[in-house]
Amino acid sequence: MIVFATTDPARLQPAPIRPEWILEGAPLARSAELSRSPDGTAMTALWDCTAGAFNWFFAGDETVHIVEGEVIVEDEAGVRTLRPGDVALFPAGTWARWTVPRYVRKVAFCRDPLPRPVLKLVQLVRAAKRRLKRQPAPSGPLGLPQEA
Repeated sequence: MIVFATTDPARLQPAPIRPEWILEGAPLARSAELSRSPDGTAMTALWDCTAGAFNWFFAGDETVHIVEGEVIVEDEAGVRTLRPGDVALFPAGTWARWTVPRYVRKVAFCRDPLPRPVLKLVQLVRAAKRRLKRQPAPSGPLGLPQEA
C-alpha cells in the first residue's frame, strides 16, 4: 500500500535535543513521522529547529533534504552550509556539529543499516540473481526452443 503524507509544519511535535548535546543557544526541535516501511527499517520524517548549535549522533543512515532555512554542518571532513534544495547523507555512526543560524526545516530519510552478516547474504543473493539473468532462457526437450 502506498503511504501519502503532507509536509505541513502544523504536524510537527516537540522533539527535544539531548541537553548534553547543546553547545550554544536554546534550540527547539520538532518532528513528525511521514512514513515508515512495513519492516520498520526505513522512515521518513519532517524535522525543524530554531537557532542554536549542537552535536548530533546519527545512529542510522540519514539522508536529509533541506526545505527551508539553513544549517552549518561540521564533521572531521570539514564545514558545509546546507540550504534549500541541498541533500546530504549522514552514514550510521556519524557525529556532526549542527549550527542553525535562525531556522532550518528538513525532510529526513532514515534507514537502519543491515548487520554485516545479513548485508553479505543480501549481496550474495543479488550477485546470484544477476548471474541467473545472464543465462539463456530455458529450452524445451532435447535443447530445442519451447513452443509458444
